[in-house]
Amino acid sequence: MTQSRISVGIIVGTRPEAIKMAPVIQQFRAAPEFDTQVILTGQHREMVDQVMSLFELTADRDLAIMQPKQTLTDITSRSLQGLEVLFKELQLQLVLVQGDTTTAFAAALAAFYQQIPVGHVEAGLRTDNLYNPYPEEANRRLISQLTLLHFAPTSLSVEHLQQSRVPGTIHQTGNTVIDALLSVADRHPACNVPGLDWNQYRVILSTVHRRENWGEPLLDIAEGFLRVLDKFPDTALLLPLHRNPTVREPLKAKLGNHPRAFLTEPLDYAELVGAIQRSELLLTDSGGLQEEAPSLGKPVLVLRETTERPEAVMAGTAKLVGTNPDRILATAAELLGDRRAYDAMAKAVNPFGDGKASDRILQIVKQHFSL
Repeated sequence: MTQSRISVGIIVGTRPEAIKMAPVIQQFRAAPEFDTQVILTGQHREMVDQVMSLFELTADRDLAIMQPKQTLTDITSRSLQGLEVLFKELQLQLVLVQGDTTTAFAAALAAFYQQIPVGHVEAGLRTDNLYNPYPEEANRRLISQLTLLHFAPTSLSVEHLQQSRVPGTIHQTGNTVIDALLSVADRHPACNVPGLDWNQYRVILSTVHRRENWGEPLLDIAEGFLRVLDKFPDTALLLPLHRNPTVREPLKAKLGNHPRAFLTEPLDYAELVGAIQRSELLLTDSGGLQEEAPSLGKPVLVLRETTERPEAVMAGTAKLVGTNPDRILATAAELLGDRRAYDAMAKAVNPFGDGKASDRILQIVKQHFSL
């Protein structure tokens, strides 16, 4: 008698989730043992659609929860209600969530309420500061308490989970973002920004969006950017703006008139990879870029006081610089002015994986179901 296929739900809400889950979705959809249902919550709309298109993926279900000025409570409650209906209908045997978003937390909780086992991709990241980053640190800790299969990217994340005495089993897999990055980087995608000549300038690529940097820290970061541009006339800043007005408006006000500051709409993922490949270094408060840039030999300066990815700092591929303008200038100047310091970071080994994490996750799930 032929064994029926295992029903697996893969939940995606934001662009980072879509990027990091894309290679996982591809692996599971290619495996005949699984009936894979891709479910979008719609926490981010256009940005997720871009990623799905890039990886030639489609969703099976879409909750379309996104609303203007949505709060964390809105996202959580609408996701819980929508996923409850879907989970009951689909009779899933495993739900896979990624990272530390509100979508991931709500999906894990919704699965728990239906007594469906949860697999957590990128498990075990910690800053040990519940409000930094907010709400991500709380989200990932809560997800860990509801998870049966923990897919930890590094040995340090394994240690965090072991120390927390989480339920379920812990597996070190590497980070799926490297799988996604390498597949796109092989295409050498273009990044055409009006007025920006990649051959004329050393380009500093930056992304800024974290809630803990809203307000005064955001203005300090922008001031730091201005000081770097003033000290190094051969540099340009490429800053794709987050869609949230709380982030984009202060940055536009502070940087919008500088002739070498190129403020753009969010880049799609292929363009972002192309920008990383062509840039000199990255200044960011993003988590994903701390993992991605080292694979392409680019130093990362982290515009935060804490990071849940200390492996990058320990490996020498990233430095924590915070939001103080003087420190931003001093650290960037060291890399822009000292080739040995630059090469020491650029040539350090990326600790986040080899591009095979998604296949490891598939094999672990097969073993779990004795396939």
